[in-house]
Amino acid sequence: MTAIGDSPLARRVRAAATRFTTPLLPDDYLSLVNPLWSARELRGRIVSVTPEAEDAATLVVEPGWGWTFEHSAGQYIGIGVQIDGRFVWRSYSLTTPPSRDGRRLVVTVRAMPDGFASHHLVHGVEPGTVVRLAPPQGEFVLPEPLPGKVLLLSAGSGITPIMAMLRTLDRRHGSGSLADVTVVHSAPDADRALFAEELDLLGRRHPGWRIVQRHTSAAGRLVLTGSGADGEMLEDVVPDWRERETWACGPAAMLDDAEKLWADAGNADALHLERFAASFGAAAQEGMTQGGTITFARSGRTVESDGATTVLQAGEEAGIPMPFGCRMGICHTCVAPLRTGAVRDLRDGTEHRVADTDQSSQTVQTCVTAAAGDCTVDL
Repeated sequence: MTAIGDSPLARRVRAAATRFTTPLLPDDYLSLVNPLWSARELRGRIVSVTPEAEDAATLVVEPGWGWTFEHSAGQYIGIGVQIDGRFVWRSYSLTTPPSRDGRRLVVTVRAMPDGFASHHLVHGVEPGTVVRLAPPQGEFVLPEPLPGKVLLLSAGSGITPIMAMLRTLDRRHGSGSLADVTVVHSAPDADRALFAEELDLLGRRHPGWRIVQRHTSAAGRLVLTGSGADGEMLEDVVPDWRERETWACGPAAMLDDAEKLWADAGNADALHLERFAASFGAAAQEGMTQGGTITFARSGRTVESDGATTVLQAGEEAGIPMPFGCRMGICHTCVAPLRTGAVRDLRDGTEHRVADTDQSSQTVQTCVTAAAGDCTVDL
């Protein structure tokens, strides 16, 4: 699909306009007419904000010129929203199948306790707000054809990519699909459960789907490893879990337990995980006593940063355009050359260092590393 702003005619018009608008670019004038008309960056306009729970909302975004991307259910997009004069970027799973005309992007955001951007998107952003966008990414997708037996396991806001998968299957196969799909979703209570009514409806529409909605305040957590003293065992809820290709998304502790369980069962290849954040352990705590000055060479800016703030976060907070993707050290979209100094990987404490006298550099992942002293990054 070719967006109107990307047609050959539109490109010729912009090229001709450039000759008459220098030193300003056509984008500078077009943006005055319509903020979505930009060839420099991907933009979108928030069409609606619908509360889903006390701490969650669904945002519908209409992309502007340049958005020609198709996505698969389970993938995520980047959204950059301006807060206090600077753009803050976060990644959110798309919660619906690709629209037939490609003109609607839908995400459901939960306001996290310390989530600066998520709180703004849930409680502060208004319809009509123009945001920046990053293309769809992610490997957390269902294959075609679907495996014979599927388990979709989620907790909290981990239901968002799972919901996109279920809606896609529902649209693709229609009501009465006999696909063998088991869904187990855990939420703290009914007030914080996302998509509860729709999940019930999908369960009634599809005889081959078994959808289990759990409230941990009453039933306890879903126990994947250890004993069932603290809640229900997965074995009791899904006795045939070993036979199912599984997609799981939720809190880091749940996903860590799932990795161990499937590995111990010798079935690690049947488990597919989607993490919303990198797991920073002792290395992050150690970094709290370090830090330094990060110099962004191409941008010509310096930032004082502590040892627990990633280079990516430090750059974004300073208003520097930073490449990013998954924000958890998986996709390698955020890699940048480290010219001098040292950074520490917050996942395992590994230090990457380049001496001042070294003529070479090494690439580092800015989303999972923090300054370990003064350093220079080629961004």
